[in-house]
Amino acid sequence: MTQSNSNLVVSAQWLHEHLNNADVVVVDCRFALSDPQQGRDQYLMGHIPGAYYLDLNQDLSSSVQIHGGRHPLPESQQLAAKLSRMGVNRETFVVAYDDSQLAFAARLWWLLRYLEHPQAAVLDGGFAAYQANYPVTAVIPEPRRGKFLASPQPEQLVDIQAVKRRKDQPGVVIVDSRAHDRYLGKHEPIDPVAGHIPGAVNYPWQSVTNEQGFLLSPDALNAHYAELANASDRIVYCGSGVTACVNLLALELAGIPGSKLYPGSWSDWCSYPLNVETNVRVGN
Repeated sequence: MTQSNSNLVVSAQWLHEHLNNADVVVVDCRFALSDPQQGRDQYLMGHIPGAYYLDLNQDLSSSVQIHGGRHPLPESQQLAAKLSRMGVNRETFVVAYDDSQLAFAARLWWLLRYLEHPQAAVLDGGFAAYQANYPVTAVIPEPRRGKFLASPQPEQLVDIQAVKRRKDQPGVVIVDSRAHDRYLGKHEPIDPVAGHIPGAVNYPWQSVTNEQGFLLSPDALNAHYAELANASDRIVYCGSGVTACVNLLALELAGIPGSKLYPGSWSDWCSYPLNVETNVRVGN
């Protein structure tokens, strides 16, 4: 069933060869923050045969509140019901893909692991890698019967209070996954405040794939994250808890497991006036 790289990543060839396996479910996660309808429209125009679609805003997140960030985690049982209608059971191997260097596919991968479904992977190279070699379709698959049992693992995430308590403790590293200019506070295209959590180090999520969207090798990723390997606690964030999941996936591939997600991320942190007034400093 599964392949190398600790079952976290599959190739287009592997996926094509396993499309008719009833224990494999494929999920299209394409999305564009600038145009929320774009991903669904792309899916309707053409997708990997048999793939279902999950929308970042509608399916992989819950409603936005004053605090909690731009993409709060979805309600577990609601997501479980959607996965069940895709035929996902405990033994199902789920493959997620997108066309954005894993930005949204990794979110589903992390959510599945958080809900204690470790049989999940991302498609290396995304939709483009598959479409370049194999036919796609506009046929929408019929709903299936499954029984996805969601069992949230709270130890895999932290909230803002935990970040505040731990960020200055020895051995704890706060990892900012955004582009370097956003980390520095020079450019902020989305959130109302620029800057980063004090003490955070910057590992942009785009750095773990090449221009074609293929992940770097485990050895290259291990070297990339070498300075994080000995940390006793790694807390990873981005703008809203989505692209941070790319770093979480890549850390696992690098052989550095156990990192935690701050789901609210910068959009949650900067929603508190005290944080903005006292802690947002370029270069701190």
